This record gives sequence, structure tokens and C-alpha cells, in this order.
Amino acid sequence: MQKYSRTKTKHHKQSFKLLGFLDVKNVPCARESVLYGSLGSLVVGLGHFLATSRVRRSCDFAVGGFICTMLGYWFYCRYNLAQQRIRQRMLKEGMRNKMLFEGSSFDPEKKQTGNERSNS
Repeated sequence: MQKYSRTKTKHHKQSFKLLGFLDVKNVPCARESVLYGSLGSLVVGLGHFLATSRVRRSCDFAVGGFICTMLGYWFYCRYNLAQQRIRQRMLKEGMRNKMLFEGSSFDPEKKQTGNERSNS
């Protein structure tokens, strides 16, 4: 009998690829965009069907609703993600500068406290 090592017994989870190229697990905002797009298609398609009772046209509207909702949320989410990354980069740079300049003559807090003392 052959004993299995830990690496062979661990199950590697397969990621779900939409249309063969969009890896929903690893791409930011992809999962939420697909979920909101499917919800949007359901609402638009069902609403159009209840209003007109035309099945084929309702399906066309559902596909259009899916595409519009998915792309709309995709751009909204990616924009917010880009803003968050910019804020994180600025915060990281500020923390690095704080550590570099703390206690030196370039420290902005030290200059402010020196000016406040001379004004008092």
C-alpha cells in the first residue's frame, strides 16, 4: 500500500470561468456583476412579460437587462475599487513619510508645534 502525502489528499478547488475566459473567483467585481446581472435580467424579463405577454420579446429584454445591469455594476465596482486602491496608496505613502521624517527637521508636526510655541 502506498501512503498519500498531504499535497495529494488536499482538494484543489476549481475556479468557475464564465465564457471560458472570465475567472469569476479571481477577478475583482466579476462575481457580484454576474449575480446582479442575473437579478436584473429576471426583473426586466419578467416585468416585460407581465406587461406584454410576449415570450420571445421578453427573453430579448431579459438578455439586454442582463448585459446592461452586469456592465453597469462592473464599471461602478471597478471605479470604486480603483478609488480605494488610490486611497490605500496615499495612506501607505503618508505612513512611510511619517516614519521617515519623524523627529527630523523635515517633520511637519515639529514645525507646527514650533510655530505655535513662538506665537504664544
